[in-house]
Amino acid sequence: MATTTGGRIIAEMLKEEGVEKIFGIVDGTYLQLLKGARDLGIELITPRHETIAAHMAGAYARLTGKLGVCIASNGPGVANMLSGVAVENAEGNRVLLITSSRRSAITYPDRGGAYQCFEQVAVIRPMSKWSHSAPTSDRIPELLRKAFRKCYEGRPGVVHLDVPENLIHGERKPVPILKPYQYRRVDPIAPTEAQVEKAAEMLVSARLPLIHVGSGVIHAQAFEELETLAALLLSPVTTSWSARGALRETSELAWPMIHVKAVNQVRNRADVALCLGADVGETDWWGKAPYWAQPANQKWIQVDLDEEIMGRNRPVDLGIVADVKVFMQRLIEKLRAAADRMPILDRQATIAELRKEIEKDRAKLDEKLSDLSSPMVTAHVGSICRQVLDDDAVLIFDGGNTAVWGHFYYELRTPNTQLSTNHFGHLGAGVGQALGAAVALPGRQICCIAGDGAMGFNVQEIETAVRNKLKVIYVVCCDKQWGMVKMSMSFALKPLKTLIMKSLSPEETINTELKEIEFDKVAQAMGAHGERVADPAGLKPALERCLAAEKCSVIHVDVDPTKHMWAPGLMHFKAMHQEPKGK
Repeated sequence: MATTTGGRIIAEMLKEEGVEKIFGIVDGTYLQLLKGARDLGIELITPRHETIAAHMAGAYARLTGKLGVCIASNGPGVANMLSGVAVENAEGNRVLLITSSRRSAITYPDRGGAYQCFEQVAVIRPMSKWSHSAPTSDRIPELLRKAFRKCYEGRPGVVHLDVPENLIHGERKPVPILKPYQYRRVDPIAPTEAQVEKAAEMLVSARLPLIHVGSGVIHAQAFEELETLAALLLSPVTTSWSARGALRETSELAWPMIHVKAVNQVRNRADVALCLGADVGETDWWGKAPYWAQPANQKWIQVDLDEEIMGRNRPVDLGIVADVKVFMQRLIEKLRAAADRMPILDRQATIAELRKEIEKDRAKLDEKLSDLSSPMVTAHVGSICRQVLDDDAVLIFDGGNTAVWGHFYYELRTPNTQLSTNHFGHLGAGVGQALGAAVALPGRQICCIAGDGAMGFNVQEIETAVRNKLKVIYVVCCDKQWGMVKMSMSFALKPLKTLIMKSLSPEETINTELKEIEFDKVAQAMGAHGERVADPAGLKPALERCLAAEKCSVIHVDVDPTKHMWAPGLMHFKAMHQEPKGK
């Protein structure tokens, strides 16, 4: 009788789920899984560090709407993966992590003194959606099916299945490989007719409706529906930071998050808010006044797959557990039939009035671009990238102040074209996200604007890009300091002097200074294209040469360290991390 292995069964189940890519580092403990994947046409893409595999899988999932899969081997491989698990779960990306562990006879619990062994499942469980181990070969199919169910249940995140190496390699009888519809929900959750009708009536009769968008719209790939819905309602659209760009920012109905004061104004003027796939957390000011209207003055409709977040931080007037794409499609049908009952002219007048704050803020921000000094003010980096790159290029922001500068000076003209770690603020993750984006969207321009601190976390992944022929451009803003930390530390230690002098000396702060890494030369040493610029005039042609280089490129950009610390919107970000004072 023919035999198979646990690893082959896992590969066959992944293939049936439509998995085309796996991200991870090769290891003998899951050789049969890797062999099965290769035989079935599933490509393994190997970074230099396991945590990068998680970020690649997360970016791949977010940009494609597919499942991102990553692997890590027992002990040190899993330990290296942990930060990636924490980040991708916090960011809400649909990632399946499969790990190997030592043979089942000596683990869970450790017999005592086992090599490369720790409680992998127990450690990962609190930082993931679900984490379990397969105790026997017979249970691998059952538990992997459960893992797939968890991947598509509620809010996306990291789901983990651990399989001992002897079960991956051990021979066993083949098993039937079920179709996904035979063990999990494959059709999106639909709202009831009554819910759609009630939501439509609330929005039709509103003086000014507001649509607030979270990552749920991105995971549902519901960009066309969002734009159609906003146009029908003539409704301003705000987003969470992580969903920035769900609506193209060239739209007159887009209120980009970078214009914080304007966003706060429109959120206070709206009398009905439609919240789509957003958890309304800290960076959304918890949905509280004075950044939002009081609940007594603003009706709240919340639509989400995850019932756990319904009304969690702000009470709802109408809560709907449903897929946001399906909900919007059905809502649009209702609204088209009621278009003549909406106060469109009044909404137009209000929107025109409120947009003046965006125009005023944009003009004030763009004053920084008149500074052509060298080393440059970081505002030019995002601005020049926007001039050079295609409208559908994917931009990744990685770093503290560098990410802030990038956000404020780069307009998103195509939905779902930006990545960052807005829930976690994790330095170095963008280096891997850029690689995942290049795998997800071959042929698209991929650019990561990173700080020198962030790039230093995972600079070795330049070689990964070269080896895998991923044409990522890394633009590294080099201020040779932990700039965001230095700013907050300076105000904490010597606030008056910081306000007057703009920067303290290295002796007046605590270990905030860094030595230079010549990132252009590091790139060249790894086989990538390298450039170095220090003034705005040199950045545009450097970017154009990188696009023409047909391989990974790195631009070392010298930025003014003092000006870099004074990134835009700092007072808003400080306030964001304090409890709102509204009643």
